[in-house]
Amino acid sequence: MKQPENMNWIMSKTQGDFVIWIIVFILSVFSLLAVYSSTGTMAYKYQSGNTEYYLLKHLFLMCFGLAMLYLCHKINYKYYSRVSQIMLWISVPLLIFTYIAGSNINQAHRWITLPVVNLSFQTSDFAKIALIMYTARMLSKKQDVISDFRKATLPIIIPAIIICGLIAPANLSTAAVLFATCLMIMFIGRMNVKHLALIVFGGLIFVSVTIFSLHKLGEATGRHIGRVDTWWNRVANFTGEGDQNEYFQSEQAKIAVARGGLFGRGPGNSVEKNFLPNPYSDFIFAIIIEEYGSIGGLFLILLYLLLLYRSIRIVIASPKAFGALLGVGLCFSLVLQALVNMGVAVHIFPVTGLTLPLVSMGGTSLWFTSIAFGIILSVSRDIEETEKLEPDIVLG
Repeated sequence: MKQPENMNWIMSKTQGDFVIWIIVFILSVFSLLAVYSSTGTMAYKYQSGNTEYYLLKHLFLMCFGLAMLYLCHKINYKYYSRVSQIMLWISVPLLIFTYIAGSNINQAHRWITLPVVNLSFQTSDFAKIALIMYTARMLSKKQDVISDFRKATLPIIIPAIIICGLIAPANLSTAAVLFATCLMIMFIGRMNVKHLALIVFGGLIFVSVTIFSLHKLGEATGRHIGRVDTWWNRVANFTGEGDQNEYFQSEQAKIAVARGGLFGRGPGNSVEKNFLPNPYSDFIFAIIIEEYGSIGGLFLILLYLLLLYRSIRIVIASPKAFGALLGVGLCFSLVLQALVNMGVAVHIFPVTGLTLPLVSMGGTSLWFTSIAFGIILSVSRDIEETEKLEPDIVLG
């Protein structure tokens, strides 16, 4: 059957893995529906009854993000290897500046405000993409000495420790997801498993001892030390004790999930959006389940798992190590963040503050997610072009 000319035109303009394009489209539709529903009450209260205010703002940010996605997918992914070095060097002073002089929201210095446009820019999003690209670059260049601790492991792991260490004080969950992503890339990149196990064990011990010590020091001195109390309360709440504000969030999320049942209350009919803190970002998955039921929630989970599967296919088909590691690293980061966000909503994990990629309402975070998707599609586009020269390479 001959495809319509419009479909052929679309496919010629949107190169790369067509399944990933479909996933991006469906997630974008989910995002618009969920954001419109979850922000209606807030818009009515703070925007003089204009219930479409946040929807239109989110639509503008999403369209700009999709434009960035399209642009990034047109760029040959090999250029990102060179750009990663510059981005990594920029990330360090940028994170330090954010920690010292960034906007303080909820006791966390995560944002700097961009002049003129007056948008909050979360510098960890920039650093996250930079580190993943740089790790993929270094692994691809160190394959000849990949088992050597001094020549390969140290040059690759030290930048990861520095970047994640600078992100952690303000956003521990983002630092943990980013570090886990880097470890996964290193594992796929054939780094010595004993070295990785040593890094994981040492990291867990260091973080646990540091948080415990700072919490006890805070209790002894009667002072709050950074966000240590927040982390402690979130874990305590997850185990049944802790700060009432954190407990309230988890309880309202569970109520939203319970209200949804199997088929949900229908689009726009959420009740818990009026009570749940941040229903448009951190807990948007709970609102989706309340409105679209467990079936809607399961469908969303399957979309992210399908994205992970397609990234694995990219690894198998990619003729270059950098492209394979870059594609799977960015995909894994997005999927892991999504699973953690959804796990928080159904009380599998403690409250983290991580958003649902490409679904939660956001500003620059939405743009960097779009850039990540664009880079992934750039890798798969290169594979398609290689297939034309080497037909035995099959993406599937």
